[in-house]
Amino acid sequence: MAPFKIVQASDTAVPVKCWSCAVAQNESTLFCSTCSKVQPPLRMDYFQVFQLPRILRLDVDVLEKEFYRLSRKLHPDRYARATESEREWSLADTALVNDAYRTLQDPIRRTEYLLKLEGESIGEEHSGKVSNSRASRVPSDLLEEVFELNMQLDELREGDASLRSDVEAAGQKFEAMLDELDSKLEAEWARWDEGDATARSTAQKQMVALLDRRRYLDNLLRDVKKVLGA
Repeated sequence: MAPFKIVQASDTAVPVKCWSCAVAQNESTLFCSTCSKVQPPLRMDYFQVFQLPRILRLDVDVLEKEFYRLSRKLHPDRYARATESEREWSLADTALVNDAYRTLQDPIRRTEYLLKLEGESIGEEHSGKVSNSRASRVPSDLLEEVFELNMQLDELREGDASLRSDVEAAGQKFEAMLDELDSKLEAEWARWDEGDATARSTAQKQMVALLDRRRYLDNLLRDVKKVLGA
């Protein structure tokens, strides 16, 4: 059998129809609303998978319940006697549901994902390391501290245990800074969820900047904990 094709409803002149009963379907659906048959995978975003609006303060309990409901409906045992196409579609839909749930249940990953949907470039730009080619990427207010910390980490790796307490103190400071950033992110989530287009545009820019800084600090802390054996 030829590999199934992911259907994108917006590419067609008419609504997508159920392969089994031919009733027109919503652009983002895993099952036919009329006959309940599993549908070929559609190109839908993770919020659409769970029929959720693009908001950041999701009810994770509701998300979890919907995840388990869909997982039960897509379980392989339900398709043991189904057609080969249905079995393949159910597996593809299961993978989509799993990926969507893993992303949306985590508030940081959820924020990054929504910003990507809105056209922002979100990635691992910062490594937490200072070098001649990457120094400009260090937040300007942290440049001196990060440079000193990286020197201390290098010396600690080489066996200079006298610097351990200094590195631990730096790690605690950066952890506190991460907590502060998370509080600022939560404020932007509220602005995004409740605001108009102008407020959302402002919140979007702020979240990108906060996430860039958070990613940098998180990578620094990862290095600190690795060297300390934490």
